[in-house]
Amino acid sequence: MNLPNRLSVLRTALVPVMVGLCYLPGRAGGWAPGAVFALAAFTDFLDGHIARSRNLITDFGKFIDPVADKLLVLSAFVMLTRAGQFPAFAAVAILARELAVDGLRLVAAQRGTVIAAGPLGKVKTASQMVLILILFFSGWSIESHWSLILAAAWVVAITLWSGIDYFRRGRGLFRNA
Repeated sequence: MNLPNRLSVLRTALVPVMVGLCYLPGRAGGWAPGAVFALAAFTDFLDGHIARSRNLITDFGKFIDPVADKLLVLSAFVMLTRAGQFPAFAAVAILARELAVDGLRLVAAQRGTVIAAGPLGKVKTASQMVLILILFFSGWSIESHWSLILAAAWVVAITLWSGIDYFRRGRGLFRNA
C-alpha cells in the first residue's frame, strides 16, 4: 500500500477517535476533536498532493479517499449537530447530497463511466472543513454569529450546487431510464 493510501486509511481510523473526543466535558469536547479533525483534514490535502506529484494514483486510492473524506466530514457535522452547534436540516441536506452523488457514481461505474470530481467538489470539501474547524475550536453555534450563519449558508449552497453539477455532468446516464 502506497503512502497516499495509508494516509487515507489513517484519516478513516481517526474518525472514531474524533467522535469519541466529542464526548469530553467542557471546551476539551471541542478542542480535542478539532485537533484530530485538523490532522485528518491535513492528511486529505497531503495524500492528494503526494498521489498526483508522484503518480501514485491507484484504484484503491480512488475508492478510499472520497470514502474517508465523507466519513470525516459527515461524522463531524453529526457531532456538531448533537452539540447544538450546527442545524440538523443543514446536516441532513449535506448528507442527502453525499448519498445522491455516491448513488450517481455507482450507476456511472456500473455503466463503465467515471464522473470525476470537479473543482466545485474541491471547494465544497475545503469549505466544509474550514467551517467544521471554526465550530470545533470556537465552541459557537451557527445561530450565535451572523458570520457563521453566512458561512453555513455558503457551505450548504456550495454542497448542493456541486451535487447539481455532478448530476448535470451525469445526465446522460438517465436518458434511457
